[in-house]
Amino acid sequence: MGTKEVSIRGPGVTPIPRTSSLTPWLLMGMLTTGLTLSSIPTSVPRGFWTVSDNLTAVEGTTVKLRCGVSAPGSIVQWAKDGLLLGPNPRIPGFPRYSLEGDPAKGEFHLRIEACDLSDDAEYECQVGRSETGPELLSPKVILSILVPPKVLQLTPEEGSTVTWVAGQEYVVTCVSGDAKPAPDITFIQGGDTILGVSYNVNDGSEEKLFIAEAEARVTPRSSDNGQLLVCAGSSPALDTPIKASFTMNVLFPPGPPVIDWPGLDEGHVRAGQNLELPCVARGGNPPATLQWLKNGKPVAIAWGTEHVQSVARSVLVMTVRPEDQGAQLSCLSYNSVSVETQEQSVTLQVTFPPSAITILGSATQSENKNVTLCCLTKSSRPRVLLRWWLGGRQLQPTDETVMDGLHGGHISMSNLTLLVRREDNGLSLTCEAFSDAFSKETFKKSLTLNVKYPAQKLWIEGPQEGQFIRTGTRVRLVCLAIGGNPDPSLTWLKDSRTVSEPRQPQEPRRVQLGSLEKSGSTFSRELVLVIGPSDNRAKFSCKAGQLSASTQLLVQCERTGQADPPEFLGEQVLAVTTVEQGQALLPVSVSANPAPEAFNWTFRGYRLSPAGGPRHSFLSGGALQLWNVTRADDGIYQLHCQNSEGTAEALLKLDVHYAPIIRALRDPTEVNVGGSVDLVCTVDANPILPEMFSWERLGEDEDDLNLDDMEKISKGSTGRLRIHQAKLSQAGAYQCIVDNGVEPAARGLVRLVVRFAPQVDHPTPLTKVAAAGDSTTSATLHCRARGVPNIDFTWTKNGVPLDLQDPRYTEHRYHQGVVHSSLLTIANVSAAQDYALFTCTATNALGSDHTDIQLVSIGRPDPPLGLKVVSVTPNSVGLEWKPGFDGGLPQRFQIRYETLEAPGFLYADVLPPEATTFTLTGLKPSTRYRIWLLASNALGDSGLAHKGIQVSITTPGLDQAPEDTDHPRPTEQPPGKCSFLGPPPIFFSLGGLLLLSNACCFGGLLWRRRRRRLAEEISEKTEAGSEEDRVRNEYEESQWTGDRDTRSSVVSTAEVEPHYQSMRDFSPRLPPTLEEVPYPQAFTGVEDEDMAFPGHLYDEVERAYGPPAGWGPLYDEVQMDPYDLRWPEVKYEDPRGIYDQVAADLGAVEPNSLPFELRGHLV
Repeated sequence: MGTKEVSIRGPGVTPIPRTSSLTPWLLMGMLTTGLTLSSIPTSVPRGFWTVSDNLTAVEGTTVKLRCGVSAPGSIVQWAKDGLLLGPNPRIPGFPRYSLEGDPAKGEFHLRIEACDLSDDAEYECQVGRSETGPELLSPKVILSILVPPKVLQLTPEEGSTVTWVAGQEYVVTCVSGDAKPAPDITFIQGGDTILGVSYNVNDGSEEKLFIAEAEARVTPRSSDNGQLLVCAGSSPALDTPIKASFTMNVLFPPGPPVIDWPGLDEGHVRAGQNLELPCVARGGNPPATLQWLKNGKPVAIAWGTEHVQSVARSVLVMTVRPEDQGAQLSCLSYNSVSVETQEQSVTLQVTFPPSAITILGSATQSENKNVTLCCLTKSSRPRVLLRWWLGGRQLQPTDETVMDGLHGGHISMSNLTLLVRREDNGLSLTCEAFSDAFSKETFKKSLTLNVKYPAQKLWIEGPQEGQFIRTGTRVRLVCLAIGGNPDPSLTWLKDSRTVSEPRQPQEPRRVQLGSLEKSGSTFSRELVLVIGPSDNRAKFSCKAGQLSASTQLLVQCERTGQADPPEFLGEQVLAVTTVEQGQALLPVSVSANPAPEAFNWTFRGYRLSPAGGPRHSFLSGGALQLWNVTRADDGIYQLHCQNSEGTAEALLKLDVHYAPIIRALRDPTEVNVGGSVDLVCTVDANPILPEMFSWERLGEDEDDLNLDDMEKISKGSTGRLRIHQAKLSQAGAYQCIVDNGVEPAARGLVRLVVRFAPQVDHPTPLTKVAAAGDSTTSATLHCRARGVPNIDFTWTKNGVPLDLQDPRYTEHRYHQGVVHSSLLTIANVSAAQDYALFTCTATNALGSDHTDIQLVSIGRPDPPLGLKVVSVTPNSVGLEWKPGFDGGLPQRFQIRYETLEAPGFLYADVLPPEATTFTLTGLKPSTRYRIWLLASNALGDSGLAHKGIQVSITTPGLDQAPEDTDHPRPTEQPPGKCSFLGPPPIFFSLGGLLLLSNACCFGGLLWRRRRRRLAEEISEKTEAGSEEDRVRNEYEESQWTGDRDTRSSVVSTAEVEPHYQSMRDFSPRLPPTLEEVPYPQAFTGVEDEDMAFPGHLYDEVERAYGPPAGWGPLYDEVQMDPYDLRWPEVKYEDPRGIYDQVAADLGAVEPNSLPFELRGHLV
């Protein structure tokens, strides 16, 4: 750098102070050149023709102190703060100092290169005595060195991104490095200078150096989001101000939601319409979370965000139904800094037609009578009008009524009275509903009139009356009728008894009864007889409704005038079958001349009275009529028939059939698992059929109702169901069904009790229970097992038997069928004493089983387990998972997903919060998605690093059929791990590669360590989860140690995409304990693939395995499912607590904002 003169001030003037009163153009000129300038002195001391005035120079520049001596031959040297530097031009000991100029001309200028703070001193030019002149001293020249600040230390850290909430006040400090003079510090917020800055100057690290410290109070605005906050330090020693800055990430609420109604008439829709209702909220950091409500209840709808434009968008897709009339659809907008939720609503006005039309009354009536009908519509909006049609003729209704209906609609009713005629038969009677609102649709209901009228004429065609017919002659009688509605049923009678064909096929067919035939409007039915003596003077009648016609046959015997004793004909019926409580006719077919004088009936040695009785009577011709028949009437009846020529005897058997009755059923039937047993069912029935026994398994699961692996045995009146190698899944209720063809079938219940060793429920490999360890709260450990006979429970803590006599421990036991529960309550939980591994062991006579329960501190939830895809369609994906440990607080789930073709994430809240299945809709066909599942409670979320909470899917195209699949979960390589393949390199040629790989690993380690450090700094700001991040429970330590890198990844990932649940309006609520839930509510819904019992299965087994008498009855004699152990549903709370989150959001909640009993302490 060239040497230039510096500016000079008057003698005795102090160094340039910090103040900015120097002339700006002089300072700019001086700082631009980096050197000092000189001005001509007003007076020169005696003996000197030039001497520099006081000088000011910037550190690192070159300075020349002028000294012009009038006596050239003199010895001249410079003194620094009284120290003589010597006349040597190179000035030993001061390598940056030198004398320059022409001594012959008296020029002894002191040149100082790269001056620093050590050069800040008083200088004087001394002239020694010489022949030409005396000893001279120049005036003192003060050289002031300006030191610029090298760095500005900004708090928050320079270059970082700081998250602030708009409208809140924050403190920013800026401290300069050593400088002389102390620099001026200003703050610039989004281009505007901040006023009211507090400024202090302190001593620096060395003498003559100073440190400036400035503090500003900043209130960020929404417009500052993404802008820089700059600290600028200016000094006379600087060409341009030095600056330090950080980026402001300003959180501010979003704008109000806007519902874009499709069409002009807002809120007006029609039932069946597919309504797509977009809601948009602009602005906000983070972008708004959108939530749809229907009548105040949340609707599970996904929403998306565009972070670049800060726009949140959600589309509500619904099919409008009539019950949506008057429904209020609300779109809520909020984020993590919203003071209140913003809302826009629209009320639906639904137009819907009647879903059905009903005609009340009968369309069947006799001619010339009135038909009264009522046409009634379902609710419609608006109302519809009704009109009646008979064929093509419109009818006038009797009256019309309109009533209020469902969903704000109206019910229309129209009454009609119509006099029907014979010619109206078969015409269509229609009720039609119409309205201008449904002009393109027709709503009708029709009936066909059925007008009844009798046949017009009835007659019999056959042999002429009075004509004698020989016995054995075949006679054909035909009954004919014309017209009639309904079709006349022609019935043949003989002497007032209905004619029927003989039942016994082995007997000769003397009577053949034809079927009804129709030809046009003429109906006919024939009766063919083989004439016998009993037909003599018999009256054969044909009836059709109220009309009847008859004819009488005269029979001529072959042996006219010859007397014969009674003789039973071949057509005589010898066996009659009837049903209990029915009627029986024991007929008589006898030939005698003269006619029999008497008919005597005897049953079991008792003669029946010819005069009749309460349940029997003698008919003409000797037939015996019985009614209200019972099984006691079953047996042999003896008939004696006599005339003057002799007697005849016949035995008739009456077989009374009756429905089966179960007489014996061994219930319950018990068997050990793996054994064999028979379910036995014994009945009383007639008839006894080989295949009348059948068995059913009672239950709801069709897969468990199959009896193919069981042997069915039937012998006489006893049926058996034989079970080999009994399994737990075969336990339950079985029904023995006996059907011998007589209604009703008999049914009996028998319960199979399969005795088995205890089976303790293991919800997860290690069950956890959370409680605060502050000695003020209690914890309840639930141990549930299945087994028969009853189970006994024992508890240990860390392998040591638990002393239940200790007042801190209380055990309650419950028994419900095969389910047995032990609830261990620990009072005044202490972290030091009770954070331990508890083991519950269940024992009965057949064996034992155990489970481990770990008592830990309240914390964040574990990641959900087993996220898998169960179905995929072009526009949706079905997900299923198992909830992890909830950390001791109510947890909820949120789905985050992204399409790999577009930036940004979409979110969907799982509703209801406790659901473990969810269908994510609104997807695009033929698109690849990545999906994450998060669990969160009041203390934080489960993080995104666990592999089991992420799946990747590709939706099928519209031309592909939907599929149901157990989608494989993708596996990912954990980042930041170095893997070495093969043995170490042997040759030196590979040394470079080895060094390079080591450097990569070392760099990755440093990068991970920095990420962990950043994570720890953030975690120190979290509210109650910070304690859990720094100190883990001793029982979690093995997992923590083995997954340290993954834990670091979890926290680091949270810096980029974290989530949290707002603590605003937080009200912790733990699920009720088992004993707090009534049995019909508590024991519901738990499925067991190996067991299926009805609730009352073991009710009658309590004599052997019942609970203590002091406990009392646990359940009524009603059917209930003892395996349905779901917790009662937790009412859904305000969903606004889940937001997008940025790294510094965690600082918004004070560490001690949770109640003390919920914070807990770790060992």
